Amino acid sequence: MVYLAALMLLLGALLLVVNHLLTERRRVRQVNQRLQGHLVRESRFGHWLRALGNSKFGQRSVSIDSETQTLLSRLGWRRASERSLYAACQIGTPLLMLGLAIFLQEVFFPHAANRWIVPMLATGAGYLLPKRLLAYAAGRRQKTIAVEISTFIPLLRILFESGMAVEQALRVLSSEGQKLLPELTRELRLILARVDSGLELGQELHKTSVMLAVDEFTDTCVILQQLIQQGGGAMKSLLALKQLLDDRRLTRLQEYISKMSAKMSVVMMLFLFPALLIVLAGPGFTAITRAFAN
Repeated sequence: MVYLAALMLLLGALLLVVNHLLTERRRVRQVNQRLQGHLVRESRFGHWLRALGNSKFGQRSVSIDSETQTLLSRLGWRRASERSLYAACQIGTPLLMLGLAIFLQEVFFPHAANRWIVPMLATGAGYLLPKRLLAYAAGRRQKTIAVEISTFIPLLRILFESGMAVEQALRVLSSEGQKLLPELTRELRLILARVDSGLELGQELHKTSVMLAVDEFTDTCVILQQLIQQGGGAMKSLLALKQLLDDRRLTRLQEYISKMSAKMSVVMMLFLFPALLIVLAGPGFTAITRAFAN
């Protein structure tokens, strides 16, 4: 207990020093923002997360893993503030899990042997948890984009038939289709912002399709690049792609229904079959037992 108290006092002193340094840093940044004419009010917790994510250790925890950067890009977190938030979660979650494990162990299992096993496992789980949640969120966004492509292609065909070019059609969809296509319009706005800065539209579509790694969006971008280069002849390709996507969705739904029917048959065998056996075989079984009893 003496060592634990000393450790807690040491951690408290370290937190006070870190709090003082972060407060000084926040004051300097607020002064700079006021001198530049900007005043951004943020909560104390948000300031702590931002400062922790902007630290050298936080930035290194994100930049050292290329897969994390790819997942952040697929999720749409490309700003420095969003990456700093993830870096703060990547650093703070293991520390939080470690403190929680030590606290619960001291309260419920004070005399347990091998006291280092549970904190070590909690720290490892806290380190892996943010990345797993990030991968899950990125996968869900990819599925959302794949579903939105089925609506995106008919809208493109309508705009092309009205005489618009590729860039004009994408600008109309990015501004008017936010409710129908929230994730796709977000990507389109980023692409068009880079195009406005002087980059080429076809290359930006290719880079975005490679980064998102959604097959439906990649096929659509290939057709749009063909339309940009040739200036026409892509309407049949868009129609064929729409039919192919509908066939894929139908196949997935059929697979889902077949799996669901198999699961329901297992549930029926586990719960309905014993009750049916009792109802049908119960009278005969009772009659047999009475006969043997007589």
